[in-house]
Amino acid sequence: MSGRYSLLIRNGTVIDGTRAPRFAADLAVRGGRIAAIGRLAGARADAEIDATGRIVAPGFIDAHTHDDRLLLSAPDMAPKASQGVTTVIAGNCGISLAPLPAGVKPVPPMDLLDGTGAWFRFPTFAAYVEELRAKPAATNAALLVGHSTLRVQAIDDLGRPASGAEIARMRALADEALAAGAIGVSTGLWYEPASAATTEEVVEVCRPLARRNGLYCTHMRDEGDRVLESLEETFRIGRELGVPVVVSHHKVMGRANHGRSRQTLALIEARMRAQRIGLDCYPYCASSTILTASRVEVATKVLVTWSIPHPELAGLELAEIEKRLGLPTEAAIAKLLPAGAIYFSMDEADVQRILAFEQTMVGSDGLPHDAAPHPRLWGTFPRVLGHYARRLSLFPLETAVYKMTGLAAQIFGLAGRGVLKEGNAADITIFDAGTVDEAASFAQPIQPARGIDAVVVNGEVVWRDGKATGARPGQVLARS
Repeated sequence: MSGRYSLLIRNGTVIDGTRAPRFAADLAVRGGRIAAIGRLAGARADAEIDATGRIVAPGFIDAHTHDDRLLLSAPDMAPKASQGVTTVIAGNCGISLAPLPAGVKPVPPMDLLDGTGAWFRFPTFAAYVEELRAKPAATNAALLVGHSTLRVQAIDDLGRPASGAEIARMRALADEALAAGAIGVSTGLWYEPASAATTEEVVEVCRPLARRNGLYCTHMRDEGDRVLESLEETFRIGRELGVPVVVSHHKVMGRANHGRSRQTLALIEARMRAQRIGLDCYPYCASSTILTASRVEVATKVLVTWSIPHPELAGLELAEIEKRLGLPTEAAIAKLLPAGAIYFSMDEADVQRILAFEQTMVGSDGLPHDAAPHPRLWGTFPRVLGHYARRLSLFPLETAVYKMTGLAAQIFGLAGRGVLKEGNAADITIFDAGTVDEAASFAQPIQPARGIDAVVVNGEVVWRDGKATGARPGQVLARS
């Protein structure tokens, strides 16, 4: 306890991210790291936070984001810092901001990152990483390179499998990205730019993962009727490459598949005995992505989140838009495109079953550039803490925190993160366990969470008293 600390958090109740029981302690920070945890009555620091009556936890790790552009365009990262997130995993669902040279036209769903294409200006993954390091955000980021982003520049017809030469080009681009700092490759096999890719194509493009210590993350080919088949494809890719896999935003879609999470979780648990598998989910019954007729068919309700030709219709139900335009469903959709939507197509019992599964991480899957975003962008983590842990008692608070911190750090290989321990990075969230909750709703989706007192990233306070501080200490994280 010698020397002065940069930050001292006094009188808190520590939940350390390991599922261990909570305990009362002070926590001291020096040089961006946790220097001491315990009774530090005589300690002095440049700044102090009184955490009396509050939980002091590791900063939350958002296991599934599309924050590639947000890190640069809105570096205070308010949608994430406001809910206690200190690290985001970006580049998911096969779409990453890099590598894609300026002039190569992005196709849906790449417009979820940028509809104009102006932000797709990094010819190499290294150039993107360099800009993030030169212009840090408030939060840390661990980055995936997207298979669809590679596909659009390597293949002239996205509706067919890649040739051997095209696979070789994508593999070289993936290798460059991994060497530059990407922690893995993501795929979005459900989406049109990648749906024609064969399993063999994915395996061959991802060959560098084993040598580069990367992992494979996937928005699977099907989350509805063929969900079990898609899981088996995912696990096969991991086995053939000899790398860990992460099943993105695990769910079962469509009324015909309600209840099938019993089957999917049993299969995942069985395969986990033989290979390294992770999964994440978001705590809502509705998904959000690009607007298409096929996705509308399996939903009970659809909200339009953005439309390039009709921005004034963002936030309305598709049924209401059809009435206003005097058009049937397919014609109304065609008039809105390109556009995004929220689809209500999942069952709450499945959401709870997947969220409660021991190895499930928490990921927001928020779309920060939607005009009327899904409330998960601002509300995911406080909703787990408030709605599912406190009100429904789906799991203890220690387990909820573990899913958001220690488990995610372990799965993604983020050494020194996710656990409050002396010597680890000082990524810390301070919250009120009795009041923490989402404020964002489908009606008002852009609302900071309730009950988040302060958020610390690499020893610097980035969010306090309901607003960003302006500090931007975020780092690009490597996989250990």
